[in-house]
Amino acid sequence: MSDKSDKKIHKTSVGGQALIEGIMMQGPKGIATAVRKTDGEILVEHHDVKRIRDKNKFLALPIIRGVVGFFESMMLGYKMLMYSAEASGMEDLEDVEMNKFEKWLTEKLGDKFMNTIMFIATIIGFALAFVIFFYLPVLAFNKLNEWCGGSLTAWQGTIEGVIKIIIFVVYIALVSRMKDINRTFRYHGAEHKSIACYEAGMELTVENVKKCSRFHPRCGTSFIFVMLILSIVISTVLSKIFPGIAQIRVLWMLLKLAFIPLVMGVGYEFIKYAGRHDNLFVKIVSAPGLWMQRLTTREPDDDIIEVGIEALKAVITDNPEDDEIK
Repeated sequence: MSDKSDKKIHKTSVGGQALIEGIMMQGPKGIATAVRKTDGEILVEHHDVKRIRDKNKFLALPIIRGVVGFFESMMLGYKMLMYSAEASGMEDLEDVEMNKFEKWLTEKLGDKFMNTIMFIATIIGFALAFVIFFYLPVLAFNKLNEWCGGSLTAWQGTIEGVIKIIIFVVYIALVSRMKDINRTFRYHGAEHKSIACYEAGMELTVENVKKCSRFHPRCGTSFIFVMLILSIVISTVLSKIFPGIAQIRVLWMLLKLAFIPLVMGVGYEFIKYAGRHDNLFVKIVSAPGLWMQRLTTREPDDDIIEVGIEALKAVITDNPEDDEIK
């Protein structure tokens, strides 16, 4: 007889993020990171993080908390990535062969070299994201609509959304082939599998974690896909309400940008709802994001699973019931 009946399956609020050779976890005990150092040791540390929404009740209201939480998560993620780069030994530049420009930057910036590089990369990343996911879909639709003699105008929002999803899937599929990104996706898989093991009521061991799924409905990938689906719905409605503006490229992009906070807020509320429920509605809406996790996660090796377990243990309590979503 299976022992599954003796295990209590519970939903938790624990979540995390893959880092450079490490994992960040957030749970009842706060925020902690586990990073594999170059000597093989796993460095586990707790981090003191103050949230803006904890200081203002208005910022903790539904929808609004999603917008605030998104930007806080972006800043926290950047901070933890920088920390993991240093903790893992990535910033030990003495052993890295650099070109003349890199050497000049190192001499001028000193210890701020990596921070500066990451900051520049972030700015470039945001600029590329705007071009790829906002400008390019609009440009592609306009060209397609011209070829069809303007017959697609009524479906501008829907078609742009579909183009955006196609671009996103192709982009992730391409970058996942990069060696460093692929390894980060293994840590992403270890994060999910560790949480799934804990939620299934099993002991946190490498063997138990390996049995668990690397797909989770509260993943950031699912959040992005929910946002993409919501953006299709909102863009379709807007294109029908403001058909004139939809034909003016700049105004149309500005109008869609203005609705991004609403998309973020609603998407956040759905992810929280999905974490508490397992009904048909959740399964249908979560399905595209769960499928996409086949690209953004990879099956982790044992040493990577060990990092996920240590990160999770650092933020959970001794009583699983205390960690459940209320």
